[in-house]
Amino acid sequence: CGYIFSRGKEQMDQRKFHLIQHVQRVQHQFAFEVEEAALDAVAAWAAEANAILFSTDGAILAPDGRVLLGANGKFDEDAREPYPEDAGKRYQRSHQQLSELQIRVPASLPPVIGECEVLLREPAAVHERCMGLAAVAIRAETALSSPPLVQAAELFEMVPGSEQALTPNERAFVETQQPSQHDATQFLWRYEGLYVLLWAMGAFEDLRFPEGICDVPGCVRALKGSKPPQRLRPAAQILDALDLHYRLHWATTDARVRGTELDADLDPGVVFERHYALNWLTRFQDADWDDVETPT
Repeated sequence: CGYIFSRGKEQMDQRKFHLIQHVQRVQHQFAFEVEEAALDAVAAWAAEANAILFSTDGAILAPDGRVLLGANGKFDEDAREPYPEDAGKRYQRSHQQLSELQIRVPASLPPVIGECEVLLREPAAVHERCMGLAAVAIRAETALSSPPLVQAAELFEMVPGSEQALTPNERAFVETQQPSQHDATQFLWRYEGLYVLLWAMGAFEDLRFPEGICDVPGCVRALKGSKPPQRLRPAAQILDALDLHYRLHWATTDARVRGTELDADLDPGVVFERHYALNWLTRFQDADWDDVETPT
């Protein structure tokens, strides 16, 4: 990763970021010499294997030999990183859906990872995360409504198993006697992440389009008395949701920065929380919940 960062000016940009993400997902590394007559065969293998190539002149190459990033920081405008076939098809489906909704996102946003690359969280870890999210969201709700504010001991009785499920940031919020309105508002949004994870566990058949907040009472009912499922819903469905929300997050962020309105009815807060939960679920950068990032 440091090798990629050092190409050209030592500053992060979108191209370097996505190359680094690719390298972090690499499962195998090979060093070999290739005769010129075999270059076409290597290109075909690299495309099928989702491989990028590091040449002896310091350049990083796409399977077809185009320069993704040269030693001097320059690159071919037409160079594209390889992605698994299912990731490319998912990318096309997301763009088609967004086009029908008149939501415009740049074609340069890459696909998310493919089924052969993703390692989902274990079902027990997802269920435990649901307990933690429910606990902090419930406390936030009481903090923003009429008293009394539910305190830690009572909260842990209301949501069995939540005490052990809390992250450091969540525990600090739960143990604060009088949380600020800002903190309570931030943690109230965790219902949206809870909804995504419950959907991933199969509690809901569909993940609704993010035009409004989730059915909070429905989420609480689905979680009450639940146990970890034997398996999550298929990775393909989870990655479909991730790819779509990744692009929706870009669209809502771009609209906010530009001070414009989107033609489609979207709730930016809901989009962000879903992207956050899906990144955790798919182990983006293998980050713990408190440290999840949602770059667009």
